[in-house]
Amino acid sequence: QVQLVESGGGLVQTGGSLRLSCAASGRTFSSYAMGWFRQAPGKEREHVAAIIWSGDKTYYTDSVKGRFTISRDNAKNTVYLQMNSLKLEDTAVYYCAATTGMWIPRNYQYWGQGTQVTVSS
Repeated sequence: QVQLVESGGGLVQTGGSLRLSCAASGRTFSSYAMGWFRQAPGKEREHVAAIIWSGDKTYYTDSVKGRFTISRDNAKNTVYLQMNSLKLEDTAVYYCAATTGMWIPRNYQYWGQGTQVTVSS
């Protein structure tokens, strides 16, 4: 069982940066692949980024490549999402998720409560 708590969301202007954090409980954090999702009003949930247990491999959806960076610190049971050059379309609730399997969206077993990111012009 893993419990996930996101933090770091907020209001930022276009072009600005935010760093989201996701703190995980449990001793086996390092065995999970971790992902970040987002959901904007009226839109489907989108798989934004993912990172395997070792941190050696990452995934990004095309719209955030070159702007967002996912990383993890297994000693701190924390995964991060550094978001730079933010755009209006990045506005959404961002969720952290964990899976013991491949980072296919349907595989994620544990979810955080979400943190709001709002980008304004």
